[in-house]
Amino acid sequence: MAWNRDEMAARAAQELRDGFYVNLGIGIPTLVANHIPAGMNVTLQSENGMLGMGPFPFEGEEDADLINAGKQTITELDVSSYFDSADSFAMIRGGHIDLTIMGGMQVSETGDLANWVVPGKVVKGMGGAMDLVAGVKRVVILMEHCANGTEPKLLPACTLPLTGQGVVDRLITDLGVFDVGRPGHPGFRIVETAPGVGIDEIRAKSAGMILG
Repeated sequence: MAWNRDEMAARAAQELRDGFYVNLGIGIPTLVANHIPAGMNVTLQSENGMLGMGPFPFEGEEDADLINAGKQTITELDVSSYFDSADSFAMIRGGHIDLTIMGGMQVSETGDLANWVVPGKVVKGMGGAMDLVAGVKRVVILMEHCANGTEPKLLPACTLPLTGQGVVDRLITDLGVFDVGRPGHPGFRIVETAPGVGIDEIRAKSAGMILG
């Protein structure tokens, strides 16, 4: 049985380490904030100028002035700080963020990422994604294994415009956890499978090379 979105986020939270500064992308990655292990000191950073974000607010407790880069309402902590977007991107580009967990539309078997063009939709640009994959120390992609339930998103080469080349370190989908290859050593190496999911199912739902 494949993981649901909340279970995917809980698995992604296992990539966190004490003392990390972490940027969470929009979509499923935002759910990771609700699964930070108790007692672990993790500081969440947002491109729109906030350091030290709390979990999502309960219904009725939202503050419209407190939002993340995806325009979702969030909560603040006693240690939260605020600054302009230029300072936020200086942190990212300067290599001061330890980990980013982002969504994806396609990942290639050599670590290329496409995550900003939505087929058939008008977009204004890739936002901070390009800066994140270039400047953050470790990149984890959290996404569903197939688009529309049937179209593979793990590919030999991405067909959508790229966010970055050779940037993905680890990939977490509803079917499992994979380390991602590089030019000369391509492929998706299975680290862990979701409960009840077998290698044959993963291979059937992937176009890229799956290494057991």
